[in-house]
Amino acid sequence: MKRLLLARTLPLLLLPLLATAPAATQTVAPAAAEAAPSATDERTPLEVFNAALETWAEVVEPAADEPIRCLTGGLHLVASDLLPEEIGERRMSFAWQAPDHLRLDIPIGGDTYSIGRAGEELWIHAPATRFGAIGRSAVARFSATPDDLDATSLAPVSLPIEREQLALAAVFLEVEAGEPVAQGHSLLLTPTPAALSLGVPEGELELWLTDDLLPARVRWIDDDGDALEVAFEGLSFSAPPSSESWDLTPGPDDTIEIVALSHLTRFVGSLIGIFGDTLPTLGPATGSKRVLARSGAGRLEEIDGTRVLFLEGTPEEIGRQHGELLREEARHLVERIVFGFGIGSSFAEGRWFLGELEEALSRVLPFTDERYLREMDAMADAVGLSREEVRLANFFPELFHCSGFALFGEATADGTLYHGRVLDYLRGVGLEQNAVVMVIRPDEGHAWVNVGYAGFTGTVTAMNERQIGLGEMGGRGEGDWDGKPMAQLMREVMEKADSLDDVIEIMGGSARTCEYYYVASDGKTNDAIGIAATPEVFEVIRPGQFHEQLARPVRDCVLMSAGGRYETLVDRAEAGYGKFDATSAMALMESPVCMTSNIHSVLFAPASLDFWVANADDANPAAHTRYTHYNLTQLLESGPPEPASESPGVGTRSSSALRSERRGIR
Repeated sequence: MKRLLLARTLPLLLLPLLATAPAATQTVAPAAAEAAPSATDERTPLEVFNAALETWAEVVEPAADEPIRCLTGGLHLVASDLLPEEIGERRMSFAWQAPDHLRLDIPIGGDTYSIGRAGEELWIHAPATRFGAIGRSAVARFSATPDDLDATSLAPVSLPIEREQLALAAVFLEVEAGEPVAQGHSLLLTPTPAALSLGVPEGELELWLTDDLLPARVRWIDDDGDALEVAFEGLSFSAPPSSESWDLTPGPDDTIEIVALSHLTRFVGSLIGIFGDTLPTLGPATGSKRVLARSGAGRLEEIDGTRVLFLEGTPEEIGRQHGELLREEARHLVERIVFGFGIGSSFAEGRWFLGELEEALSRVLPFTDERYLREMDAMADAVGLSREEVRLANFFPELFHCSGFALFGEATADGTLYHGRVLDYLRGVGLEQNAVVMVIRPDEGHAWVNVGYAGFTGTVTAMNERQIGLGEMGGRGEGDWDGKPMAQLMREVMEKADSLDDVIEIMGGSARTCEYYYVASDGKTNDAIGIAATPEVFEVIRPGQFHEQLARPVRDCVLMSAGGRYETLVDRAEAGYGKFDATSAMALMESPVCMTSNIHSVLFAPASLDFWVANADDANPAAHTRYTHYNLTQLLESGPPEPASESPGVGTRSSSALRSERRGIR
C-alpha cells in the first residue's frame, strides 16, 4: 500500500529536484546552526520555494536564448524505509543536458550498469557481462513479424505543466520554514487538503537548498515515520560534451544488440512500476462471493477476496473471455514478466532475452496443439496486445525449483489422498498480483481447474473433473526446446486423462522439452505416482519406491523435492505418518520446504475434488499465507450468484476494482 502510494506521488514531488540548479557550483549538505533559515534572505518560505521551482524549470526547459549546459552530479539514497530491502543505501551518478540527453551509472551487486539517452536512442550497458542493447525506432519488434517495425519515439523532456502554473504548487503544498541551517534554506512541505483529496499520502517533505537554490537533500517521512531520503552530491554545470560522449561505448569484447526502442522503454517502465506492485495479506475467509464481470458464457467472480475465472466454449471463445475479463491483469503480467524480468535478465546473463525466447518459441510451435494457439491469439486480440507478445509470454522459460508430494492410505489419518504442490518461482516480479483460479469447460475434453495467472493458457498446477491432480517441478535442460511446452503438455493431460495410466501414456508418448519432475494423483484409485522426464528419458516412480534422487522412500507417499528441502519434507512426512489431515498436509509445505520465492502452494483432495490455494503476498511466501478452500464439483455445478447491483459491462469492473480493493484503495 505504501509503496503504491509512494510510486504514484514521489515522481511529482521529486521531479523538480532531479533537474536542478541555475549556476555552475557544487553542493554540500547544509550545516546545522542556531541561526534562522537564512539571515540575509527576507523572502518567505513559499517565495523561496517558488523561486527554486523557477530555477529548476530552467534546467528542464531552458529558454531559447540560454546557452546549452551539461549538469553532472550524484544521488545518494540515504534512507529507504519505503523501498524494497534489497535496494538499501545506494549511490548513483548522472549527467543531463536538455532536452534529450541523459546518462545514469548505477552500482548493483558489485557491478555498475549504465543507462543513457542520446536523442532518439535509448541504451543500456552491462560491462560486467560484456553486453549492451541500443533501442531504436523503425526496428522490427519480433523476428517472426519482420514487417512490424517499431514506431516508438522519444519526445524531448519537458515540464509536466506550463511554467505559468508552477505557482499553483501553493494549492497542493503547505510550505513552511524547516529546521535552522547555517547556509541556504530549509523548507518543510506538507500536502494540503486539496492534495490529500487527490490521493497524495499524508507525510512531510523536508527540503534543504543552498543559497543558489540548488537541492542538497530531500527527505520524505510518511505518517508512520518511515523515511525516504536522498542527498545530492557534487552538482555542477559545464559546457556540453561532444555528441559521441552520450553514446554507448562498448568494450572490445562486448556484444551490442540493436533492438526495438519500445522493448527498452517498456523495460524501464516496468522497472519503475514494480515499486507500485503491492499485495497485502488476505484477512479471514468469510464465505463472500460476487460476480465482477461477464463475457459470453464466461464470468469473473470474487470468492473470499480471490479471483475465480469461469471459462467455457471453443478455443476462440475461451481466449476472448479470458482477455475481456482479465484484460488489465494479462497486460500487467506481460509487461512485468516479458519486458520487465525477461529483458532485465539480458544484462545479468549477457544475452538478449527476447532473441532466445523467440528461438525457443519457433522450436516448440511445431509440437503445440493448434487449439491452444487459437486460444492465445483470441486472448491477445481481446487484451489489445500483439499475438506474438502473448505467445512469447505463454512460452516463457519454465524453470522452477519446486516441491510436490502425495500422501494416502496408511500415511493419512483416514486414508484420504492429499496431493500437495509448492511453486517456487519469481516471487516479487509481478506474477502473484495476477493470481487467479480458472475453472475451464472446453468444448472438447474434461473440465478442470487451473491454479495459475492471468494471461497464461497452460498450467503448472491443476486437477480435472475425473479426479486427476498434477503438479510440476523444474530441473535442468534449458535449451532443449524441440517438444511440447511443459505447461501445454500438462493442460493436455487435464483435458484428456481419466487415469494415471492415461497420464503416463500422454506424457510418456509426447515429445518433451527440458527436464521436469511431476507428481500425479488419482482420487478414484487413491493412488499417486512421481515422474522424472527429460526429452530422452521417462521414468515412473511409484509410492515408496527408491530412486537415486529420492533416497528416502516412505510407504504410501510420493515425496519430491531437492537437497535440504527434500530431507525436511521426508522428516515431516515420517513424523506425522498416519495422522495427516488437510490442515497438517498444508503445514508440510511451510518453510524450509517452500523457498522464499514460493508464489503459490496448493493442496488437492482428488477423491472429493476439494482443493486449497495459497498465494504469496508482500510479506510472506505462499505457504505462510491464508489458504482458500474451493470444491471443483461445486464450482462446476453452481451458477453465478446474483450481483449486488446492476451487472457491469465487460471490462468495466473486472481487474482494476478487485486489484484496488485488495490493496486497500477506494
